[in-house]
This record gives sequence, C-alpha cells and structure tokens, in this order.
Amino acid sequence: MRILLAEDDTSLARAVATILKKNNYSVDAVGDGEAVLEYLEAKIYDAVILDIMMPKMDGITALKKIRQSGNMIPVLLLTAKTEIEDKVEGLDTGANDYLTKPFDTRELLARLRVITRTVTQQDSSVHAGNLKLDTNTCILSSPKGSYQLSNKEYQMMKMFMSNVNQVISAEHFMEKIWESDSDSELNTVWTYISYLRRKMEALEADCKIATRRNLGYCLEVNQ
Repeated sequence: MRILLAEDDTSLARAVATILKKNNYSVDAVGDGEAVLEYLEAKIYDAVILDIMMPKMDGITALKKIRQSGNMIPVLLLTAKTEIEDKVEGLDTGANDYLTKPFDTRELLARLRVITRTVTQQDSSVHAGNLKLDTNTCILSSPKGSYQLSNKEYQMMKMFMSNVNQVISAEHFMEKIWESDSDSELNTVWTYISYLRRKMEALEADCKIATRRNLGYCLEVNQ
C-alpha cells in the first residue's frame, strides 16, 4: 500500500515515513499542499496523511480541492491540539479521520488501517480491457491466467491502468516510483516495461503498452 505523506516539519516527516516503511507501506513525502495535488495526479496512492498547517497551500484547502476533483482517496488529517475549528472543518470537508499531534505511532497505524479498510474491501482491483490488477495482492490477471507482480511492476501497471490512453513519460515513472530524475537510470523504465509486456502477452491481454516516440508510454485497449 502506498501512502502520500504531507508534512512540512522535515524531522517529523522523516520519522513518520520511517515508521510507515517499517510496517510495509511505501511512502512519498511532500512539504506543501500544492505538491499534494501534483502527486495525486499520478493516481498511485492508497491514502493521504495530511498536515493542516503547511506553506503555499494549507491542508484544508488541499483537501477541498481533492474532493472537488471527485477523488475520494482516504485522508487522515494531522492537527495541533488547539485547532478544534480546523478539525471540524476538515471532517466536514471530507477527511476520513484526524489525529492530534503529538501522537503515538500505534494510534497512527491503527487509524490508517481503519480509513483504508473500507476502501480496500469495496474496490480492491483496477481494470483495463480483459486485465484486472488486484490492489491487495499485486496480482495481474486475465481469463488466461495470472502473475504476481513485483512492487515496481505493480506501481507501473497501476499507473497505466488508472490512466488508459494517457501518455506517461519515463521521467514521470522515475520521479514517482524510483524517486529519481537521473537520465542515466531511464533505461530502468524500459526494462520494467519489457517485463510487463511479456506478462501481458502471456496473459493474452487485449491491451498493449505502446511507445510514443520522445514522449513516453501509454496503455492502449483494443477496440
């Protein structure tokens, strides 16, 4: 499960990210509300931990924009003890829960499990053509069989299947999945594209990962 953590206190963000990773979550950390909206465009996250007090755009404003866009991703607000009005406004705006700082890490993990449990039960797969990607097990399947994807393969395939017919650049994959923008590592994306293409061919998928010269890749579903 991949979490987007929005917290401008770098020491706290580092500590929370470490805790989440030790509990088998993948984590991306950002420090302002504008970055939250930008990162969510990738559609690879399962939940957001959102601090209210942040620069550029505060957490409440970011949450409003998230919900106005139709994105119902689970959101856990982080609030200070005195921010009662913000807690109420956050819940009214569409937050799934809130946690008051300072907090116990066990409570953070428990609340995160709760807000993601319902969504996981209701919608645990992504579909494109005759392919299904189970977001709980990372299994890619078709009527012809199934494959257990690696973590990187799963993240790439989820991005493709959540953005059918949309071009995704190799640089975007590197930034969002490998957390790198090094040109020397862009061949890594091509390697993983090859892995996915072979699996899709074996599954007799009625869609394909097409290359857009000098632009990137996109998942095309056969009509």
